Amino acid sequence: MNKKKTARALVLLLAAVLVAVEAVAIIVAWPKQAAEAAAGAETNDQKAAARLDAETAALRKRIGALAPKAAHIIIDSARNTLTLKTGKEVRLQAVVSCGSGSILEEPGGKRTWIFDTPRGEFQVKSKVVDPTWVKPDWAFIEEGKEIPKKREERLEAGVLGDYALGFGDGYFIHGTLYSRLLGRSVTHGCVRVGDKDLKAIFQAASIGTRIYIY
Repeated sequence: MNKKKTARALVLLLAAVLVAVEAVAIIVAWPKQAAEAAAGAETNDQKAAARLDAETAALRKRIGALAPKAAHIIIDSARNTLTLKTGKEVRLQAVVSCGSGSILEEPGGKRTWIFDTPRGEFQVKSKVVDPTWVKPDWAFIEEGKEIPKKREERLEAGVLGDYALGFGDGYFIHGTLYSRLLGRSVTHGCVRVGDKDLKAIFQAASIGTRIYIY
């Protein structure tokens, strides 16, 4: 009986020793395995970063190829900035004023106007020196005045600056009497520019010059 107990004890002891040895082996091997795993993860991250850099470079190249080579105007309506470029060269950067986003409703609810600067791709359709504003209906409604029937009663000179570039649907890049408000979203949709910048933009632009507004 004692021999059986002794044999059983020896077996249990050997089993315990084997478990301990395996545990030590695992503990010893773990840092190496962890380091190898970390190295592998780092390598994968580096490969992913390199691939992303390559894709970004390719995309920039494609965008550069699509950019107009001639003079063009880029307007950031959220930040109220205008950039005049020829190809990739920045020729002028100006602080401007774009649409306020305010809403005007005609009494009786017949018509509603939202004073946003339109976004998208446009072209210069007209170039005007000493422009005269032909006041639309909303201008009279906003002032609480009766809408005139005669066109000459809508004309107002001296409020659009020395130059204006029309880009469709009654929208213009023009001057302003309120230069202190440049940089703020306060217009009825047109783009107001300071006198000096407006002259440079007007001289650089031609009929057909692209205008990109976002």
